[in-house]
Amino acid sequence: MHYVGVDLAWGERNPTGLAVLDAEGRLLSVTAVRSDDEIAEHLATYVEQDCLVAIDAPIVVRNPTGNRPAEAALNKDFARFDAGAHPSNTGKPEFREQPRAARVAARLGLDVNPRSGRSRRAIEVYPHPATVALFRLGRTLKYKDKTGRDLERLRAELLVLIDLVEGLASADPPLRVDGPVWRALRTAVERAGRKSELRVVEDQVDAVVFAYIALFADRRPELTTTYGDLETGYIVTPTLPADLTPTPRGARASVVPLPADAASAVREYAEGWPQLRAATDGFVGLVTSILDEAGINYLTVTGRAKSVTSFAAKAARSVDGRPVYADPLRDITDQIGIRVITYVHSDVQAVANLLEDQVVILDDRDMGQETASEGRFGYASRHLLVGIDPARPGRDETLVGRQAQIQIRTVLQHAWAEFEHDIRYKGTIPDEHVPDFDRRFTLAAGLLELADREFSTIRDRIQQGMADPGAEVEDDDPRIPPRELAAFLAGQYADAGWSRTDHYEWIAALVLELGITSLGALGETLSSVDADLLRERMGYRYPPGAVRRLDDDLLWVYGDTYVALRANAHRVPALRARLAKMRGEV
Repeated sequence: MHYVGVDLAWGERNPTGLAVLDAEGRLLSVTAVRSDDEIAEHLATYVEQDCLVAIDAPIVVRNPTGNRPAEAALNKDFARFDAGAHPSNTGKPEFREQPRAARVAARLGLDVNPRSGRSRRAIEVYPHPATVALFRLGRTLKYKDKTGRDLERLRAELLVLIDLVEGLASADPPLRVDGPVWRALRTAVERAGRKSELRVVEDQVDAVVFAYIALFADRRPELTTTYGDLETGYIVTPTLPADLTPTPRGARASVVPLPADAASAVREYAEGWPQLRAATDGFVGLVTSILDEAGINYLTVTGRAKSVTSFAAKAARSVDGRPVYADPLRDITDQIGIRVITYVHSDVQAVANLLEDQVVILDDRDMGQETASEGRFGYASRHLLVGIDPARPGRDETLVGRQAQIQIRTVLQHAWAEFEHDIRYKGTIPDEHVPDFDRRFTLAAGLLELADREFSTIRDRIQQGMADPGAEVEDDDPRIPPRELAAFLAGQYADAGWSRTDHYEWIAALVLELGITSLGALGETLSSVDADLLRERMGYRYPPGAVRRLDDDLLWVYGDTYVALRANAHRVPALRARLAKMRGEV
């Protein structure tokens, strides 16, 4: 099986890039030709047996004007990433008769139906959406020659693409481009003295990307999208990740050629990016489990691994000719970013205190305090840089040696930060309106800070005013309703914070598994708890939520029986460690 990429020029005067991969993703051939005869001659031996040929040019064009339906659908998803497709229609001379791509496919004897199961096929592809999806780019790389882009900008962007392609060695499926031919392409980019010299290399690098799209579409059909159909035209591309968002316009610094050390760091970063994504998921899971175990009430815990292009842009930054990051892999500390959104401001400190007890805090900045110390309102968020103690029992070995930047903010702080960042970095504010917008953003920040305080006060007042719900209401359901349980716990633990709604449902099931079916019975069970001694032995460094308080009390009363409950099977080690603390054994 061969996978072929064709970066097809509109006419035979310009170079067409060709690349061929074998079934293992190894680069067998890459070159540039011009005529249809040269294309057919070069590819003849590779397409006579099973093959999938990805062509960057319209194969089917039937509409007289405007966009094909495939282009309109693709643009709806990708235009905001600067990755939209140009309109193809029969009103353009190159599509008035048979498109060149269709002519080449016919000459090679290939079936062009994207749904076909035949062994020798051709498909239409497009570079920009493919690179956005494959490499999780916030916007497309600007390596295509357009007005305003000088040689050095084009060179730098093309080198980033080359780094990204090399990073696919650890992807699924892998791409293996190591070899003298590929190294010669990189060298040609580094030494190019004219844009035309870059263009020849660009066509060949694109062809390698297209060959990989063919491999990807064949091996990962569940992650591949076909826009359009054979009747009206189509484009095949890796599927846009659902969680990928565009980089705000203007947020990305202008790219300069990477120094040798920085380029090496970007290549290493690209190669290790799949492992970085896995580590990001690991940190999200760790933070979530820490908060859930403590009963902290929060809205979301999310994470992202810094994209390769964002890392490359940061690695290229310099001041007065000196690199900002002497060792990018070590000095760029936000490679893994975690964000915790809470409901009220007091929980921001609670989350910070809790994490301090569970991970190693390498840096701690309260951006809200820093803003307030300057006598103004504005961005507010707690930023922690954390690592994992290699000596801590139960540690995740895959996270040891890595760092994560954790941002903790309330939902109101998050709304302000996202809106302000989006508006400012899109560069849509006319200069004459900047002072007025600054004033309005400051006013909004002040109002939201006040709202955060009021929400905290409301919660505290409600907790203080909650009393025992009194006589139980008869019900045929043996389970204590989570809503009633929440009200009971608010009275039982008046100083505790609220827990997540789903946690009340979870603890209600545990209570039922213990055979407790009424609030009266639960209250009687908890009456035997020595709350002061329990609190002393647990040494809480954070205000545990109501569900965590009940969880600890039940563990105190039932001990090993509680640990052995079916619903606790997933957390036996954590419960045994807690039980040992309660018994004064550690």
